[in-house]
Amino acid sequence: MNILLSFIFLSALLDWYAVYKGWKKLEYFLKPVTMIFLFIFLFVSTGFQDIALWFGIGIIFSLAGDIFLMLPKEQFIAGLVAFLIAHIAYIIGFNQTLPAFNIATLIWAVLLGIIAAQLYKQIAAGLVKQSKESLLRPVLTYTAVIAIMLLSALITLSRPEWSSSAAITVSIGAALFMLSDAILAWNKFVEPIKNGRVMNMAAYHLGQIILIYGVVMHF
Repeated sequence: MNILLSFIFLSALLDWYAVYKGWKKLEYFLKPVTMIFLFIFLFVSTGFQDIALWFGIGIIFSLAGDIFLMLPKEQFIAGLVAFLIAHIAYIIGFNQTLPAFNIATLIWAVLLGIIAAQLYKQIAAGLVKQSKESLLRPVLTYTAVIAIMLLSALITLSRPEWSSSAAITVSIGAALFMLSDAILAWNKFVEPIKNGRVMNMAAYHLGQIILIYGVVMHF
């Protein structure tokens, strides 16, 4: 298992460097390979038993999203839909039972609602500025779903079946995953961020790796 983790991190690090240097061919190879290694890690660690199956499905659709977004002619909507399905799979994985309604859940929901609304407001303005109004509804839907995914991860902190260490780990991973999408959208639709693509990929890979590691810890 440690060897697999080493391969995952090495592949991710090399991918970030390839993005930084603009080495497209190497990036096209390493980006999906990193997710394939992560998929294998989850399978070897859990056998896709119980909730792990949903996270395995999430990785597969994330891999599909990666490929759509790095095609020579980017398929943004296809990539967005693939990642949307990935987040829905993660949401199902986190919510095998109904979440308890308590003050902590309410606070997380309100905070994430405010953050997601403010983020969407800025991205929507950028879309209108670029005359891409057709993306407003898909991006709104995606923003809502990823916020629910992060909320679902945070709710594990209150779930008795989740250890505190596993719950904290998946929460950090989910937060980084949402951050990576925020960086991607801001860099693409609002204004360029210096080394934005490298920051996006680093947050994305770390988010996925940490989230899946937290799921493995749950076992």
